[in-house]
Amino acid sequence: MRRLSIENIIELIQSETPFEAVSDDYSFTLKIEDYVPYVCGAVHDGHQFRKSLWDNCLHTEYERWYEEDPCTKEMVRAHPIVIAGCDSRFEYDLNRPPETAVFDTAWGKQLWQNPLPDSERRHSLEKHANFYRVVHALIEKIESKHNWALVFDMHSYNWKRWDREVPTWNLGTINIDTNRFGETVSSWSKKLGSINLPNGIKPSSKINDTFQGNGHFLKYITRNFDQTLVLATEIAKVYCDELTGILYPEVVHSAEEQLKELIPLQVTEFLEEKL
Repeated sequence: MRRLSIENIIELIQSETPFEAVSDDYSFTLKIEDYVPYVCGAVHDGHQFRKSLWDNCLHTEYERWYEEDPCTKEMVRAHPIVIAGCDSRFEYDLNRPPETAVFDTAWGKQLWQNPLPDSERRHSLEKHANFYRVVHALIEKIESKHNWALVFDMHSYNWKRWDREVPTWNLGTINIDTNRFGETVSSWSKKLGSINLPNGIKPSSKINDTFQGNGHFLKYITRNFDQTLVLATEIAKVYCDELTGILYPEVVHSAEEQLKELIPLQVTEFLEEKL
């Protein structure tokens, strides 16, 4: 993997050059093996938290981990195009717009012991802006090459928070045009519901049950690219013990192997429908 500036990354995308790189500030990674008509994203996969924020942060490392989406990059890492955040959403949240991307409070608890200095806030927002510069260039290239693009926006959620039965997979759709893309939405939800995970995990999938797809990653792409569908796909954290932080690698691997088959199948169906 190479370390590249934002400008270098965008130049490589525009020239349609395959590459794998980490941004020069180590805030995100991007792998492009081939300029296929789909992208896998894991914006909340990151756990890095820059040292200049440590002493001022009131949340523990576990509290940060609990609200992040660990292993979501790993579940889609085999695909030709994967973009993933490296930094914790507690530093800045890539799935929120710039005006709310840097938290003052997080999940009901004050985040900073002292008000965050403007210099730290600007540092975080610069990383946020650079990520979206690359996203824009990437989707622009994919649309220009294939006319259509499909983005799998991977997330996870803490299912033990809920006091009712919740699905293993949730697909959030309220910010996409279901008149245009409803067939793909239904097909993807059905495929997610067919995934059999180990350890007695019940296969299930619902649409807009626990989350509705309100993230900035989806909204940004949908707003700027008319021929791209973003599927906000959330897995319940059945692949770990969210209360202790223990990961279940056999569950992660199983999800990865099945998504390896199902994602390209969904892309083929989507393109056949649109062509």
